[in-house]
Amino acid sequence: MLVIGIAGGIASGKTLVAECLQNLGVFLIDADRIGHEVLQQADVVNAIQTRWGKEILQSDGQLCRSEIAKRVFAPPPKGPVELAFLEKLTHSRIGEHLQQKIHELKNACDTPAVALDAAVMFKAGWSSCCTHILFVDTPEELRIERARQRGWTAADLAARESSQTSLTIKRQAADYVIDNSGPSKKTQAQVEQLWDKLKLLVN
Repeated sequence: MLVIGIAGGIASGKTLVAECLQNLGVFLIDADRIGHEVLQQADVVNAIQTRWGKEILQSDGQLCRSEIAKRVFAPPPKGPVELAFLEKLTHSRIGEHLQQKIHELKNACDTPAVALDAAVMFKAGWSSCCTHILFVDTPEELRIERARQRGWTAADLAARESSQTSLTIKRQAADYVIDNSGPSKKTQAQVEQLWDKLKLLVN
């Protein structure tokens, strides 16, 4: 079974590429969604509340992700320290879930390929689970514009991206590159052409 890791910068269009693969029959594992689930675990909530106080909680008792982001993406030296705390608390849990799901799908023998969409795939070591790495290449100015549509500033984008593996390393590690600088239809066509090649490895 192929395990395709989707890499790229923030707001590069990794989700678009992941959805294209999913529409072609590839099973999608979204590490961000798994991360959301991990942040709902009682012991994780307690550990984070103990470190950052009750203001980290929403009215329903769940963690407020925007408040977490303020702490872990704060300027050095405090931000990196808090990010390291959060990653130590959650990455191993997310990784265990990823590996378990991939193992289940391999044993089921009815899934030709899995796409792994994980922003911190290299940093967390999850790239070792992948048979192929796909890099989504998008110009920085376009990514900044997309980030603005999320309500982020260019500084917000830079702060978050500085906490991840560099784009140069991601690109160098890639087996394939998708150019997402144009319309989504062009990106979709590239993904379809790539999948036609990858299917030969499965069959």
